[in-house]
Amino acid sequence: MSKNYDVSENTLIRTRKFMSNRLLCRKQMVVDILHPGRCVLSRNEIREKLAKTYKTSPDVVFAYGFRTQFGGGKSTGFALVYDSLDHAKKFEMKYRLARNKLVTIPPKGRKLKKERKNKAKKIRGTKVKKTKKDS
Repeated sequence: MSKNYDVSENTLIRTRKFMSNRLLCRKQMVVDILHPGRCVLSRNEIREKLAKTYKTSPDVVFAYGFRTQFGGGKSTGFALVYDSLDHAKKFEMKYRLARNKLVTIPPKGRKLKKERKNKAKKIRGTKVKKTKKDS
């Protein structure tokens, strides 16, 4: 269990269930954050502190799924630390890459969404999935 305590902000970051995943070139862990008397840390702050702990850049750290316990003061979530930015772009989901501003996903037009919705309404059963993939 590693700890990263910041006295000025009165926060403690603990990692547990640490696992080195060589197949996906990453380290994965459960992150516990103790923040008594303070609101939840932002995802960017968590990324920076974990990057400092694991001696890497914040670009390859992905923190997600944080939930604050009832009453506040403690949050729990997950973190992935990739070996390199190339591995992160290869294995990480597109929406998480977009959250961390590593890729930009262009917004789809209203008309396209509407056409796909109406097309899916006309087709029933397993064929719906095929039409969604085609569009």
